Amino acid sequence: MRSRRSSRDSIPSTPAEDGDDSDQLSVGSSNKRQFATTQQLHKADGSVKKGLPLTPDKGVWSAASAAAATIVLGKEVEEVEVPLPATTTSTPTTARSPASESPLSKEKMEDTRNYRRSRLRSNWVCSAGTLAVTLLSAFALWSIVQSYRERQCDAKGCRMSHMSPIYLKAKDFDTEHTRFASKYNLYLYRENGVDEDYPPKGVPVLFIPGNAGSYRQVRPIAAEAARHFRNAIATDETLAKAGTRNLDFFTVDFNEDITAFHGQTVLDQAEYLNEAVAYILSLYHDSRKSTMDSDLPDPSSVIIFGHSMGGIVARTMLIMPNYRSKSINTIITMSAPHARPPVSFDRQIVKTYDDINNYWSRSFSEKWANNNPLWHVTLVSIAGGGLDNVVPSDYASISSLVPDTHGFTVYTSTIPDVWLGADHLAILWCDQLMKVVARAMLDIIDVKRPEQTKPRQERMRLLRKWFLTGLEEGTQKTLALQETKPTTLLTLGADSQNITAPGQRLVLRNLGESQKPRAYLMPIPPSPGAKFTLMTDQTLQAGRSGKLEVLFCSVWPLQAGQSATLFSMNMDLSGDSTGSTRLACKNAADDVIRLPASTQDSTYSFDDRAPFSYLEYKFEDLIDENRVNKFEFVAVVDKASKRAEGWVIAEFSTKDSRIQSNVGLGGLLTEGIHATLPAERSVVMDINIPIIHSSLFAYKLKVGPQSCTGGRLFTPLVRQYLADPHESKFFVNAKTADINLHGTAPFLPPPLRPTSRRGLSLQIWSDPTFNSPIDISIRVDFLGSLGRPAARYRMALAAFPLLVVALVIRQQFMDYNNFGRFISFGEGMDLFVSKSLPLVLFSLSCMAISLSFANSESNNGTPSPLDKRSDDHPSTASNMQFAKNDMLVGLQDPFFWFLAPLSALIAVGIVVVLNYLVMIILNIGVAIYSIFDRFSRRSNHERRHTGSIAFSTSSPRRRIIVTGFLLLFVATIVPYQFAYMVACIIQLFTCIRALKFAKENGYGERSGPTWDFYNYSHSILVIMLWILPINLPVLVVWHHNLAVHWLTPFSSHHNLLSIMPFILLVETLTTGNMISRVTTNVKYVTNLLLVGIAAYSALYGVTYAYRLHHLVNILAAWFVAIHFSGTRPTVAGLLEIFMDDLEESEKKRHQ
Repeated sequence: MRSRRSSRDSIPSTPAEDGDDSDQLSVGSSNKRQFATTQQLHKADGSVKKGLPLTPDKGVWSAASAAAATIVLGKEVEEVEVPLPATTTSTPTTARSPASESPLSKEKMEDTRNYRRSRLRSNWVCSAGTLAVTLLSAFALWSIVQSYRERQCDAKGCRMSHMSPIYLKAKDFDTEHTRFASKYNLYLYRENGVDEDYPPKGVPVLFIPGNAGSYRQVRPIAAEAARHFRNAIATDETLAKAGTRNLDFFTVDFNEDITAFHGQTVLDQAEYLNEAVAYILSLYHDSRKSTMDSDLPDPSSVIIFGHSMGGIVARTMLIMPNYRSKSINTIITMSAPHARPPVSFDRQIVKTYDDINNYWSRSFSEKWANNNPLWHVTLVSIAGGGLDNVVPSDYASISSLVPDTHGFTVYTSTIPDVWLGADHLAILWCDQLMKVVARAMLDIIDVKRPEQTKPRQERMRLLRKWFLTGLEEGTQKTLALQETKPTTLLTLGADSQNITAPGQRLVLRNLGESQKPRAYLMPIPPSPGAKFTLMTDQTLQAGRSGKLEVLFCSVWPLQAGQSATLFSMNMDLSGDSTGSTRLACKNAADDVIRLPASTQDSTYSFDDRAPFSYLEYKFEDLIDENRVNKFEFVAVVDKASKRAEGWVIAEFSTKDSRIQSNVGLGGLLTEGIHATLPAERSVVMDINIPIIHSSLFAYKLKVGPQSCTGGRLFTPLVRQYLADPHESKFFVNAKTADINLHGTAPFLPPPLRPTSRRGLSLQIWSDPTFNSPIDISIRVDFLGSLGRPAARYRMALAAFPLLVVALVIRQQFMDYNNFGRFISFGEGMDLFVSKSLPLVLFSLSCMAISLSFANSESNNGTPSPLDKRSDDHPSTASNMQFAKNDMLVGLQDPFFWFLAPLSALIAVGIVVVLNYLVMIILNIGVAIYSIFDRFSRRSNHERRHTGSIAFSTSSPRRRIIVTGFLLLFVATIVPYQFAYMVACIIQLFTCIRALKFAKENGYGERSGPTWDFYNYSHSILVIMLWILPINLPVLVVWHHNLAVHWLTPFSSHHNLLSIMPFILLVETLTTGNMISRVTTNVKYVTNLLLVGIAAYSALYGVTYAYRLHHLVNILAAWFVAIHFSGTRPTVAGLLEIFMDDLEESEKKRHQ
């Protein structure tokens, strides 16, 4: 007995006329159109074996109430014998078919056969244009990757730190203090054999690990701080009286939480850390009362040391509701992406960044300190430079967030005694860097204050002293401070001094030439603009040690009532001389700038050798408030009593030592920049090149040979630097060098305040004792520049391919709605490349140029080299625009317009490759499916008598129940990203079944309803796969939380509307239902949606990638609406489905 459902679905198909198109539509008298199929197999006795039945589907999208046919794949029916008709009656056809019953003419038959042959092309074949674009894309991508990996790579030189860790878990910090006690843990670090175990008695420092970081990463900095305090500070009573104490490092075990992809995790960590800070401060209330430090105030704040996303969590702590006011006043971050999130796949992470940055910028824009909740906070962002392949170091900049009175950005290659780059992990264990950071943190300690640190202004001065070169504009000199008094009384005899003539350079090629200590006096000229420079290979330090001292002195006549004991040091070089001169002097040792040693055997700036000492004072540093010289002489004291190796060169220069380059962009690209240092020059020369400011260019520097006949004091030393951020690189023994910088970068907001010096500058120290010029040349390294966009445009690989996919699917639907055939994705790509790609590339180019010029017109931006505007453009926090560079390529420079079309071109190749990978996977799946299918047929004898295999083996009732449970789980337990991954897997299996049915029922042809359905399903799978990477990071976070037994759901991930259209679309496709054609003006809605997705992917896809999921979700909802347009669900229909399923179950039970 045949069930009602089987009899309803078993509608005979009309055989196609010979030579007619297999998917040609015919319209009967009732204006219903059916596909004429060729899927009837003639038996030997003349009967017809019925294949896949097709049912007309009434829809609301066709003109004159005519509905596009809906393919119903996989209805399992019984074998039916139908007598072959003697003749086939033609019905009136659509516009492409004859309107009469007369047979096709010979010419039209030939045209139709040609049309069919054009559709017999294999899906594996692509057009010559697509192949050419793909090869060009592959070559461009390969060139970029090779350049990124092989060219313009900074040298590595970090030494490993040594430590002996002990971790003490804070067991009392439990659920009474925080709701996250079961997920996170707090530890106190102790250096074995150095620190006392418990209780902590120093100054609290809290280490915050980064994305998937470990609490054990605190070891290098904590060990170095403990050892340095024991070896250099603990025995110094002066420092102890000044308030210096050791550091107690606390560290947090976040169970390697993934914070870079998930904003809610950032907020959870910040909430937990604020509670941890309160607990840490409570530990010191009792510990200090039981020691000799009981008279000291209880700590009211901690120092924060954060790595990577830990730095972002540190800044987030200050905006949380449970933040305790002024409990944080110093934040030092390592490789933290302050300016923008590293990936934008999660809405919450983007919103969190917006909230943090708005809060910080709004606070610092307040005029009065009382209205600024961050007035007491200092923030130092340390970046690793070009070696950091995880987070682009451009993102570490805080120039747009924090004024220079409260913080700065510095690169590790800038920091004295470090002078090297560090990758994302090495920045935490690099021994050279940890030594400097530990000393800087100990230097700002003052336990006599509740904040445990020195006042903000003093903290900033000390942090600049440790982390900056001292060559920056506006660096405050210790010598110029009014409160510093003369500390050295220098007594000179007639035979123990040399006075150089005004304008004469002092050059000492060896020390101790006179076999006794000797002072060389250089009169200070009164002329404004004079600059004093001194360079030596000796270490300059105050005290009796060392062979060389530099003093700034004034004559000090000893009068009645005055005592020489007023000076901390008395240096008497008069000997047996009767006449003597007394000078009251200040030591310049505190202003010494250390430079990497540059000799003929030097290779890298971080070579393990003693650095050079350099002093530089401008005229303004040596005068008082009345513009009168505070000093009369500079005394260079050679304290060596016998001949020793060492050299000194010092001079007062009134000549302009700066060279300004006025080369434009065209000259830079074609000829480069050339400058010549004159033979008569200062020790140091400065070349400023305003045109060089972009992070996307790399250059080659060449320093011409210096002809000299005698011994050279030192070889040329070159420093490349930017004024903001503070990035310097030193090249020793300079002959050639790779120049790359972190200046104007994509998608970054403009700085709060413009710098006085724009562009790249080169500072060159050379031996001026040989009167020979030096040629300097800089050329663009085009091959090296290819790799510069790689790290900065990684998100473009997720956004721009979706632009291509959307426009290819648009081409498929245009063909389907107009001609009734759904072409393959490969054919759609061929049409896109030949018809739409040139227009797309042209449109992207125009948008890039127009947006660049529009952005550069505002007051905040860095002017383009193509824009000849004035450099006077003040910028304040009140008119800051953080979203200024969010669109397209994220730059204000029209020169880089080509990045937009280049990204689209590369995206075409990536999409083509992905399509072929999907096809390979599907064909492998079909092969495996066929093997299991044949095995199941042999095991089940009855299956061999059925007419066809059902496309969908599950019943509608089962699908409805499964869908309902999945949506219930999304609403309560699992995030919608998990459901999306399940939908992708289901769609993959749907495509495998569709391809298998198309191969089995298409009889070698590439046309027909089965192939149309497969092509449609394949395209849906492709666009879903491009959205999958946006959802995977959150899914990884959810899985990680399950692994650590944290089951608290995130409310933002249980939005049913974010996944329901995908689930309904995928479930609809599992039944084999082909989407209806839309022949009315409503079809332009599909076009509009797909074009909108493409446009948004290009304009905002990089910055707001998470929105791409929701845009495609809207597209899926539209497809679902088209699917259900002809069959509106009713209660009776649902009941019939369940009744049919019950009857089929009974039938199977009786068979």
